Amino acid sequence: MNQAIQFPEREWWDESLQAVCFSALVNGFQMVCAIDGEALLRRFTTTGDPLVCFCLNRWELEEDAELAIKHHKEDAQGWVWLSSDK
Repeated sequence: MNQAIQFPEREWWDESLQAVCFSALVNGFQMVCAIDGEALLRRFTTTGDPLVCFCLNRWELEEDAELAIKHHKEDAQGWVWLSSDK
């Protein structure tokens, strides 16, 4: 893992966005990454709690987030949204 990008275990469900959100520390600065809850469950072909699904697939999702951060895929609010496509 690149030490310039770290992912503390601080994920949460955002009810208003219907998304799992998680923090990334990029060169000491905090960013927020997110993935739509339904898209997350579809991606891993499962049902149930999106937050549990995120925890079970954390490493893969963090790798995707790291690539998105390196390629500057932030939205207008500075968030990195992961795609359900993989």
